[in-house]
Amino acid sequence: MRDDEPSRFKYRIIVRFSQKPTGEKDVLVDSHCHLDKLNYEDLHADVGAVVENAKQRGVDYLLSVGVTLKSFPKMMELIRPFDNVFASCGVHPLDIEEGFDYDTLKALASDDRVVAIGETGLDYHYQPELAEKQKDAFRQHVRLAVELNKPLIIHTRMAREDTLQILREENAQKVGGVLHCFTESYEMAEAAIELGFYISISGIVTFNKASELKDVVRRLPLERLLVETDSPYLAPVPFRGKENQPAYVREVAEYVGLLKGVSGDEVAKVTTENFFKLFSQAKK
Repeated sequence: MRDDEPSRFKYRIIVRFSQKPTGEKDVLVDSHCHLDKLNYEDLHADVGAVVENAKQRGVDYLLSVGVTLKSFPKMMELIRPFDNVFASCGVHPLDIEEGFDYDTLKALASDDRVVAIGETGLDYHYQPELAEKQKDAFRQHVRLAVELNKPLIIHTRMAREDTLQILREENAQKVGGVLHCFTESYEMAEAAIELGFYISISGIVTFNKASELKDVVRRLPLERLLVETDSPYLAPVPFRGKENQPAYVREVAEYVGLLKGVSGDEVAKVTTENFFKLFSQAKK
């Protein structure tokens, strides 16, 4: 998602979180963040500080998601020192004009640290004129995922029918995946789950106007949910309007628990199990 992008700040902010014990029952995974997009000029000393902030709140694992082929090597260089940070490789549908090449994607995605293919998918909200180009690239992402036996990370906006059609036609059920930063209908979530997909919930669920999404979360089984930040975008309440970061995934998990009538620790436990089931090449 690209809404609610953070404004720049003039001064470095040092964030101190209340520390929680990080026993197994309390571990969280931020299943979708863009660590190479955070503001390291003004807000964070370096990526190590971001990873440590997350760990202090029990967020022990992160999945950093690539959005262009050009930027992917730099992202990998950034995260490689951290064994608890996994990677995904793909071309975001809104970045498709920056270049897409199947062989290059395959070479980059074959790295052992890459546990998923994406972010890929369709976005007709911002660039409907590029629908055919998006669909072609999306199909190739799915084919590569099947070839490499790695699950998919899907971005979909105003493209429900086409997204599901391509997933079915290209046999995405062989590898499964996740519809990330989900804001679509319950019916679409059901259809994706039937294909072996998970549904990932971001900070949007904490927004006052997200009533439809809140209802979807209430109805979906916790066993098919993941939680994410999509940082640096879409910070949850009470951090809305600030730059998002992986540590804030705890607010998402706590809110999901509130909607489903379970504890935040239960959400952490189940969504962490879900993450490692789906991304089986990610090792604890």
